[in-house]
Amino acid sequence: MNLIGKLMLGVGGLLLSQVSFSHGPQPMPLQGVPVPHVQGFLQEKQSNTWVNTAVNFLPEDGADSIVIDKQKAIALGKALFWDVNVGSDGMSCGSCHFHAGADARTKNQINPGLKSSNASGQTFQPLPSGALSGGPNYQLTQTDFPTYKFNDPLNKASGLTFATDDVVSSAGTFSGDFTGVSKFVGSSDQCNRAVNDPIFHLDSTGTRRVEPRNAPTVFNAVFNHRNFWDGRANNIYNGSSPWGDRDENAGVWVKTASKVQPVKKNRLHLENASLASLAMGPPLNDAEMACRQRTWPEIGRKLLLRQPLQNQKVHNEDSVLGPISLSSAGNLKPGLNTTYKQLVMQSFNPKFWSYASTGPFGSRPGQPPYNQIEANFSMFFGIALQLYQSTLISDQAPVDLTQRDAFNIPTWQGLGYSSDKVARIADGFNIFTNNHCNLCHAGPLLTSAAISTNSALLEENGKFFGPSYAQVPYGPDALGLDNATHAIGVTKHPSLVNRDLMSGVFRMYDLGFANTGVNDPNADIGLGANDDFGNPLSFAKQYVQYLLGAYANVKDPGVNQVRACDFIIALAYESNSTSSAYFTTPNGIQADGSREGVARDQDCVTPEYAFIPTVAAANTAQANTPGKLGTVTSGVFKIPTLRNIELTGPYMHNGSMSTLKQVIEFYSRKGNFDSTNKHQFVNNISLASASETARANLIEFLETLTDDRVRYEKAPFDHPELKVPHGHTENGSGGVVDGNSLSANLALDDYLEVPAVGANGRTNKLLPFHCQLGPIAQSDPLYSSCQP
Repeated sequence: MNLIGKLMLGVGGLLLSQVSFSHGPQPMPLQGVPVPHVQGFLQEKQSNTWVNTAVNFLPEDGADSIVIDKQKAIALGKALFWDVNVGSDGMSCGSCHFHAGADARTKNQINPGLKSSNASGQTFQPLPSGALSGGPNYQLTQTDFPTYKFNDPLNKASGLTFATDDVVSSAGTFSGDFTGVSKFVGSSDQCNRAVNDPIFHLDSTGTRRVEPRNAPTVFNAVFNHRNFWDGRANNIYNGSSPWGDRDENAGVWVKTASKVQPVKKNRLHLENASLASLAMGPPLNDAEMACRQRTWPEIGRKLLLRQPLQNQKVHNEDSVLGPISLSSAGNLKPGLNTTYKQLVMQSFNPKFWSYASTGPFGSRPGQPPYNQIEANFSMFFGIALQLYQSTLISDQAPVDLTQRDAFNIPTWQGLGYSSDKVARIADGFNIFTNNHCNLCHAGPLLTSAAISTNSALLEENGKFFGPSYAQVPYGPDALGLDNATHAIGVTKHPSLVNRDLMSGVFRMYDLGFANTGVNDPNADIGLGANDDFGNPLSFAKQYVQYLLGAYANVKDPGVNQVRACDFIIALAYESNSTSSAYFTTPNGIQADGSREGVARDQDCVTPEYAFIPTVAAANTAQANTPGKLGTVTSGVFKIPTLRNIELTGPYMHNGSMSTLKQVIEFYSRKGNFDSTNKHQFVNNISLASASETARANLIEFLETLTDDRVRYEKAPFDHPELKVPHGHTENGSGGVVDGNSLSANLALDDYLEVPAVGANGRTNKLLPFHCQLGPIAQSDPLYSSCQP
């Protein structure tokens, strides 16, 4: 097909990816797929410029590495992830990620929609189950879902019967104003909690705050280029904040023998370390884990001299912590036989912790000055959690273990399935690909947010991935024959931005993110927001700044290396005609890469697209025809992995659906909400015309993405004991009992007890989220999924 033919397909309202290229990338095995390698620099500020010095991350990378003992660092990360002492009032990272890496709690889990720009976002609204439902301490029920209801769930035109911008999410902290910590005892920080939260309370009694977005699974998240729903956990880790190179004030303290002053402020620049960036957020967030104004050195001061997990049992057969636990067979005990300080010293290069005296590290007024190991605690925490979570890879699901045919399509043989079950799953797989679900849920991770991994597998290097009996060679066909990844604009050259048809017009978007019409973008603009410094979270918006020649506004590496020839829809091409949708020769175009002197026209999806507007042309368009540089960002969220999806409800960024059936109905009606930011592919889904049996088969295919090690919490998914706040004690008259030990005006906590599990896992399997919502009748098709 020539260039004009491709462009006409686009103008005609068809997705090029769905016309030119088969069905796109296929669900592939994750076995043997390497975790993205962390690498980078230690940057020193000199004359207002960051100067790079290459660093080794792990011992296997070379001498003088940041981490000197990887296994000790993983143990440190696992202890920190599950330890309730990390939070200001009993919250750990695991408190929102204890169930298949997600949160299965059902009480006190509602946020009024605080991300909304609408007035309704500041107040709780009734949920579908009744006029008095919803709000603080509410117990969710089966009838509360979905939170968008239609007369016909398969047909949006049938009429909306219920909608709310309230969010089903995760209960966190009581918050308060931080004043101090103890180095040795007490799980909770010293905080002034005298004033009730203006939103999260019943009568005059304060309740725990609830986050404004649903907590996604952390399993396999190490493959995401960015994390959090809005991508604010940067791919670059700077050592002390989520913002990567965007944060000019981030840094770590490094001991240098050649300096009179033994420490200086530096910044890390570690690529592929988004989970470390993510770790910088929740422990300081006053809705998730912290009292307000708490700092990382204060968390270090609280923890370093303590026994890890000092009040939580650790299984003697824990796959990581067992050798240093105090437990023995049949006698589980809390804690480890070490301290956090010892683990830090065993894990990290001494130049980050060995300066024992206090120094220019600052301190809270009235408190002793920090020492280096306290001042650098953010770095130890972030890197340790990055390494621990890098082990949480579920690559032994049926989709990984099945035999495959000559085209690398799963046969579902060798799994012990009946012929009927094989036929149902195969039909579900075909429905998945025929509806182009794999254009977003692509590759081994089933998400296009795994940018570097999807591209790396396309590099022809003689390597293989997958199980031994179904090896898949790296190369152009690694994710599907006939260069299937071209359908989503992916090549072996990782790219952060693409251009496609969006609500009838061509716009640029961040690869791995989409607006699928879950709700009104005004309820949560997601990727359309800015960072703490006023810069857009969106790479696409930054790419526009690159095109305009405003290079100082490009904050993230890779944005100025986006390859226009990999766009699904052209941005510019050589032609003497003019267009309101593309830049052509009369407008002023230049070869992509010519600004840097490096041509970007190798291994292109469409070589004819290897052009961009000149700076002058881009600025003229921005003033007169801004649609040419249009982007989609509002209401856009990271595309989640589908691995273990049956266990990770509730679904979507707002937790608005409780079952996979409701998710399939959502896509059958082509979303809940139409807007100019909605991605066009949603409107091309044809599930509504499929039979109920076909949609059930699609769900049966999705269940093949669950790893039984996750289902039974076997290593590496085993964990210490955890008591998770799960609502508050009711007083029998619609309120809650006050008198919490933290403050008399706070509600008593009820707890969900998550027992310690060793490497061999648990006896009873984890159940889907909908099974936690109350009894299910035997006549209900969901009944069988809730049997232990």
